[in-house]
Amino acid sequence: MKTIRAFINQVVIFILIVSSFTLTGCDESTSPSNFNLFSTSDEVALGQQIDAEIVANTNEYPILNNTQATAYLQNIVNTILNSPEIKYKNTFNYQVKIINTNTINAFAVPGGYVYVYKGLIKFLDNEATMAAVLAHEIAHIERRHSTKRLTKQYGITILMSLVLGSNPSVLEEIAANLLTGIALLKNSRDDEYEADEYSFKYLLSTNWYPGGTKLFFEKIGANQQGGKLEELLSTHPLPQERIKKVDNLLSKHSIGQPTESNLFTQRYLNFKNSIQD
Repeated sequence: MKTIRAFINQVVIFILIVSSFTLTGCDESTSPSNFNLFSTSDEVALGQQIDAEIVANTNEYPILNNTQATAYLQNIVNTILNSPEIKYKNTFNYQVKIINTNTINAFAVPGGYVYVYKGLIKFLDNEATMAAVLAHEIAHIERRHSTKRLTKQYGITILMSLVLGSNPSVLEEIAANLLTGIALLKNSRDDEYEADEYSFKYLLSTNWYPGGTKLFFEKIGANQQGGKLEELLSTHPLPQERIKKVDNLLSKHSIGQPTESNLFTQRYLNFKNSIQD
C-alpha cells in the first residue's frame, strides 16, 4: 500500500513538474523543436556560470583589457537591443567581451553574453558587418537556441534536477561540460537560418545596412585559403543557401546596395586601428 501511494505521489509530482515547465519554460511555439525545460532565470544563472568559467580560463580565453574597444562593441549591442523584435532586453544581462586572440570567430552563451575574437574584428571591413555578426549572436540568445539543444540532450534529468532541486550544482556541471571542446558553439542549420533572419530583422530598425550578414559570407567566401577560417567554418556552417535567404530578405524589403552612409567603413577602420596586435 505504501509502495502504491509513493508511486502515485511521484506521478503527481511529475505531472506538476511538466505543467510548470509547460507554463513557464516553453518558448512561444509548442512544437517539439521549441520545447525548452529551462526558464529564463535558469538561463541567466547558466550564463553567469559559463562567463565565470570563460573569464577564469585565461589560457584559452584571454579577455582583452581595452575599455574603449569593448565600449565600442557594447554600444552596437545596445543599439540592436532597441529593436522592437527584441524580447529579453530587460531579462538577460547583455554584455560583450573581446577575446584577445587572432581567431576569426564569435559566439554567444545563454543569458546575454557575447564574445568576439580580436581576429574577427581585424578580419571585418565595416561596422555594418560587425553589427550583423553581433545581431546574429544576439538572435541565438533571444531565440534560446542553446537551452533548447540542452533540453534535447538532458531531457527529464534536467527537469527533475532544476524543479525539485535534487542537484543544486546542475547548472555548474552543464556550464563546465559546455566549455569542453567546441560543443558550446555548434548550432543546427535551422538555428543558423533563424539567427540570420532575426539579425536582419533587428538591423532594420537601425542605421546599419541590414544585409551585413551577406557581406560577411561573401568576405569569408573570398578568404577560405590558408586555414584561417577553419574554426569559424566548423562552428558556423556557411552554405550558399544562407546567402540566398539574405538576398530574398533584401529584395522583400526593397533594400538597395550598401553605401558608406549605412556601412560606416571609416568609423570601423578607426576602431580597428585602436586595437593593438
